[in-house]
Amino acid sequence: MQSFQLSFDYRCPFAKNIHLHVVKALQGGGDFDVDFVPWTLSQGHRADGGPNVWDDPAYDSDLLSLAVGVSVRDQQPDHFLRAHDALFRARHERAIRLVSIEEIDGVLSPLGVAMDQVRDDLATRRPHEVIGASYRSFEPYEAFGVPTFVVDGDATFVRYMTTPSDDAQASIDLVTSLVTLMAHQPALNEFKHTRLPL
Repeated sequence: MQSFQLSFDYRCPFAKNIHLHVVKALQGGGDFDVDFVPWTLSQGHRADGGPNVWDDPAYDSDLLSLAVGVSVRDQQPDHFLRAHDALFRARHERAIRLVSIEEIDGVLSPLGVAMDQVRDDLATRRPHEVIGASYRSFEPYEAFGVPTFVVDGDATFVRYMTTPSDDAQASIDLVTSLVTLMAHQPALNEFKHTRLPL
């Protein structure tokens, strides 16, 4: 079994691509142990000297989908993979901003997510505390964006350009190849095509 951490923020299209592959791989029987780690893009854009965004109610709408994802991950784990997939698709394929609980309710309630439980969790700000702790846990890696994998104590940012097909095995093979490369080639610091695929 390959174990790794993988950061996410639902606002990032590249996070969407790789997370949809990971979800497809897991749903297709991939032998991975994945720790999905919330990491907010907003923290780098806060005012100098301002409070951390997870402590600042002014950022609550920006962090709402991330906080909901944390709540479902922690308290309704049987629903997490489908909810995770649905939130990414809602943001990037359906242009739903996910900045109100009503928008998110419309995405997740049809999947069986207990949104009253999510609302209660959000009211305690526990998910925001988790976001803060997760963000800090990635600081030693000098993480700068999502999606960032952590494999064997080493972090790698990945920008993958396409979403999965219906073939779960293709996603399993992709995730396996990426994690294997990270685990066995730590000296490979940058590997980037000079142009987008034709």
